[in-house]
Amino acid sequence: MLAPARPRKLSKVPFVELADGRLQGVVSSGSDAGRVYVSSVAVGSYEFACSTNNNRPCGGARGNFCNHIGALVTEAVLQYGAERVARYLRVEVAAEEEVTADSILRATWKARPPQGDTSAAAVVFSQFLRHLAYLELAPTTTAVPEMQWFPPTRVVA
Repeated sequence: MLAPARPRKLSKVPFVELADGRLQGVVSSGSDAGRVYVSSVAVGSYEFACSTNNNRPCGGARGNFCNHIGALVTEAVLQYGAERVARYLRVEVAAEEEVTADSILRATWKARPPQGDTSAAAVVFSQFLRHLAYLELAPTTTAVPEMQWFPPTRVVA
């Protein structure tokens, strides 16, 4: 288990992951506190998608990365580190350029990514809701069966 590269503010991007061949996550709306966007960028092709949790398309993602995808990449870099995100997405940043969220976005945009299918939005949002459910569990010292795959950090005697 890797520690985050730097602490993140969860209010803007509460969920980000490198999974299922995508950088994907949930991004809060800047204008409506009750709305979130499910955004993703595909590995290799950089095909992107952004839609609300109600599967309405993002108005800013029309032929270009929207601000939600920019925020997702920025938070992924904070969570996983720029090199790991670039490696996962198979992004080749120019040799003279430092690997950052901005350089990753520039490199993916140079490839002219197509707007993708939003069908994965439901799966990503479900994963986010499942993670939120763990916050509602009462504190306990007994094992939670679905979390058995987490490595133990220390043994309490």
